[in-house]
Amino acid sequence: MRVFLGSTLLTMRNLALCLFFATLAAAQDFATKADAYVQSWVRDKQFRGVVLVAQNGQPIFRKAYGNANDEWDLPNTPDTKFRLGSITKQFTAVAILQLAERGKLKLGDPIKTFYPDAPASWDAITIHHLLNHTSGIPSYTNLPDFAPKLSRQALKPLDIVKLTQDKPLEFPPGEGYKYNNTGYILLGVVIEKVSGQSYATYLQKNIFDPLGMRDSGYDLAAPVLKKRASGYQPDGTNAPFLDMTLPYAAGSLYSTVDDLLKWEQAMYTEKLISRASFEKMTTPGKGEYGYGIVSQTLFGKQAHGHGGGINGFNTMLLRFPNEKVTVMALANQNGPAAERIARDLSRLYFGEDVKPRPLSSEV
Repeated sequence: MRVFLGSTLLTMRNLALCLFFATLAAAQDFATKADAYVQSWVRDKQFRGVVLVAQNGQPIFRKAYGNANDEWDLPNTPDTKFRLGSITKQFTAVAILQLAERGKLKLGDPIKTFYPDAPASWDAITIHHLLNHTSGIPSYTNLPDFAPKLSRQALKPLDIVKLTQDKPLEFPPGEGYKYNNTGYILLGVVIEKVSGQSYATYLQKNIFDPLGMRDSGYDLAAPVLKKRASGYQPDGTNAPFLDMTLPYAAGSLYSTVDDLLKWEQAMYTEKLISRASFEKMTTPGKGEYGYGIVSQTLFGKQAHGHGGGINGFNTMLLRFPNEKVTVMALANQNGPAAERIARDLSRLYFGEDVKPRPLSSEV
């Protein structure tokens, strides 16, 4: 019996070692292929930034590429801070859901409750409509003079709202879908009015601090921020200046891949919001958009995600909840690379054949 037990234990130990080395070899093979793929974008001067792929919350591929600042020839590192653009909307949505759970507001509350100066055409618009882009309010970023005339101006949130509040709704509330940054500006206004804190302070105290996200925050130009990446256009020139009061609750945050992994992992627990609230976030309204999250099927698998685009930066964060796989790409250069890289590395992880860009490839 002792010999049998000893042999069994030995066999189990050998099996565990075999599984460990097989898993390690698979991870190394994936990392080699992933790096070759990303390097082909870097070679073509289409990507600079940081990429991370994680399984069960543990990184299996995490690497930085290109420069954070060309003028000083400073390279990106895994802890470089990037502007997130519209990934910010996830944080805004969670803040609203927290306040709803605390009885400070209801998702069905009319926006006029919090913004009495709203026009009569907005009477039927609720917080729910703002969260999933079904309000019909025109987006201020679609104004023809926004980029050439307004992008350098510091504006208060309500001044941003007023840019489009005198324009007709694009469809009756709840009857259509159109991605809308003005709606998320209004949600920031709601957060401030209900909490009595600034948007930045609320997120710091209720999201970043509880999760230990020490390298995340509201990105303003004036404060000195260590390891902040500079943003570039596709041709390698400096991105046009954008006053960071303008994206506000729709796109103002900065973070790192490691902090975003903490955030993404917390979303699947009840550290920040209840399971019921998270189900609301990931339930699509019109189209695939829930509350700050796009819920869709990618490569035959359920996926939650959001991208971001802002002057000099493009970002993508994907999560496959059933497989517990996270993929993200943060770029300090505008262009399609961040989204394409995140999607293709997901495909690669799930066993599809993903080749590096050929030398003659063009975007």
